[in-house]
Amino acid sequence: MAIVGIAAMLTASPAYAQSVGVRAGVSGDPDQFYFGGHVETKPLIDHLTFRPNAELGVGDDTTLFAGNIEFAYWIPIQKKPWQVYLGGGPAFIVADRHDDTNVGGGFNILVGLQHRKGLFTEFKVGFADSPDIRFAVGYVFK
Repeated sequence: MAIVGIAAMLTASPAYAQSVGVRAGVSGDPDQFYFGGHVETKPLIDHLTFRPNAELGVGDDTTLFAGNIEFAYWIPIQKKPWQVYLGGGPAFIVADRHDDTNVGGGFNILVGLQHRKGLFTEFKVGFADSPDIRFAVGYVFK
């Protein structure tokens, strides 16, 4: 059932998404390079958006897929081209290490900084089966 939800999230119609973005970064525990993408809705309520994303990590003898169901609360910085966002949400994790596949869940808390032209950076702290820390840079296509 969770795989159906993730598939629906990743194939969301662009008509419903305000923006689409790509990201790449590094994680700790497991120590990996990862890449992925996200969609982001228009605000659901004042400054709060739905920002689901998928990430694929490689390294540390592990391949890890994370489907993150995250929300972001945007804090505009007056008269500046940057916005800060805070957020979090649950995660669906599939980790494969030496042909041993484990499926689990996690939770992420995140903070990010995004330029109005699309460049962003994001820091995540993960709990349960999510990677402990992640740092990414990315770009949002508007």
